[in-house]
Amino acid sequence: MLMKLFESEQKVMEVLWEEGEIPAKRVVEVLSERVGWNKNTTYTVIKKCIEKGAVQRSEPGFRCRPLIDRHEFESYEVNELISRTFKGSKKNFISAFFAEQDLTKEDLEEIESLIQRKRR
Repeated sequence: MLMKLFESEQKVMEVLWEEGEIPAKRVVEVLSERVGWNKNTTYTVIKKCIEKGAVQRSEPGFRCRPLIDRHEFESYEVNELISRTFKGSKKNFISAFFAEQDLTKEDLEEIESLIQRKRR
């Protein structure tokens, strides 16, 4: 089941989605580099992810494995945004997106392709 993840928890999940099952010390290394977190901060956030059921811990070596899929999570987040901000209207979400985005010709072609695939 998908759940709300805070921004800090999403940072941990990003590392796990990119690298798969890895030791927690590797998560510490990556997040130290990316955002300047120390070991204690990273382990605290990993623990919260474990408590939420987003990460599984295994031994030996305190290994971490993501239990939620990135694409399912992204879909969940978008649907939450649409529900909360646009009262569930996907049309209003898309209108707002197009009004505020600088889209290249390539972006528009890719979006058109996605629309055509969805119609089939």
